Amino acid sequence: MTDRTYMCIDLKSFYASVECVERGLDPLTTNLVVADPERSEKTICLAISPSMKKLGIKNRCRLFEIPGNVGYICAPPRMKLYIDYSAEIYGVYLKYIAKEDIHVYSIDEAFMDVTDYLQLYKISAKKLAERIMEDVKHTTGITATVGVGTNLYLAKIALDITAKHVENNIGYLDEKIFRERLWQHKPLTDFWRIGAGTVKRLNSVGITNMEEIAHADEDLLYRLFGVDAELLIDHAWGRESVTMADIKNYKPRNNSISSGQVLSRDYNYEECMLIVKEMTDAVCLELAELGMVTDSLTLMVGYSNALDIPPVSGSVTLPRAANTYRVILPYILDTYKRIVDEDKSVRRLSLSCNRITKEGYIQYDLFTDPAETERDKRLTQATLEIKKRFGKNALVRGMDLQEEATTMERNRQIGGHKSGE
Repeated sequence: MTDRTYMCIDLKSFYASVECVERGLDPLTTNLVVADPERSEKTICLAISPSMKKLGIKNRCRLFEIPGNVGYICAPPRMKLYIDYSAEIYGVYLKYIAKEDIHVYSIDEAFMDVTDYLQLYKISAKKLAERIMEDVKHTTGITATVGVGTNLYLAKIALDITAKHVENNIGYLDEKIFRERLWQHKPLTDFWRIGAGTVKRLNSVGITNMEEIAHADEDLLYRLFGVDAELLIDHAWGRESVTMADIKNYKPRNNSISSGQVLSRDYNYEECMLIVKEMTDAVCLELAELGMVTDSLTLMVGYSNALDIPPVSGSVTLPRAANTYRVILPYILDTYKRIVDEDKSVRRLSLSCNRITKEGYIQYDLFTDPAETERDKRLTQATLEIKKRFGKNALVRGMDLQEEATTMERNRQIGGHKSGE
């Protein structure tokens, strides 16, 4: 198989950098945090500028954790603006690399298979990275960092660990360099897909670095991590078999959609039931917009942080697949009443459709009223058309106007944060 060369590009402190650029300030020297102060001083900062990171302030800190002697600008989130910047930067990538060779990993990070382009442009991977980084900087004012590797994993590790410690913000790793330089690297949580829980289990058997994982007894690792041990072992050796073509050709076995939210305060049993109704309505509209139906849903409810108890969840299977509020709501409310303790306050909720299929594939049973189903369908489509033309809050249910409701505020957000519009 031909050796491949991959890049992983990250936009440095993206949200904070965008806010600095919009103000005509240097993102690398300006103290700025992106956070919504209206959510109290406990709100998490979505991003902090590089100069604040140099002061030892953690990226996902809360506002009250920033030392009082540090002066900074607090910029409320503007998610629509960040999406616009990200789209413009993706346009820069397309000047050099075809979309078939780009995988957008997140709003500020992307993988590229640049193997065939190095010969086309007759330049090294480092030079191509520099050219793209300079174009991004010239076009948007945003600084990028790049990891280059001989597989997707090494490109990601070169970005996360190596690129941060070199002046030109470009890191490079192949399997040999990875073993020479990073086998002893700590902490292990710096490595992609290794979290605190994984480290704790590894430490329990005396494993503290990548070299020790690579040379550990494989049976022991499989007992600790099951099938995930295979990936852990491969990554410890710097190996990764997945290619860009594999990513592009991937088709999930099952499709699902979900909706979740963290409430702004603790909600009691009755108040939370209103939120469950709103979330059910939102999920039904999303299903209808996609032309999909579901016959299996799961509701998860997380209690108040002050209670320090695990969340509860319950699933329900519908007698037939559906996507209408009238049909689905009674099953969700029954699930809510079955799993939730009336005496405990709630802070987090999520509702998932576990199996979704195309609406055209559904089969009606003897108890289904076709005329009623058709009325529901026409009403839903009319609702979607009004929302699409005039905005999501142009047509809402009466319950959405209650003081405890969250739908109208969430309709003004992107990803749970202010859109900035």
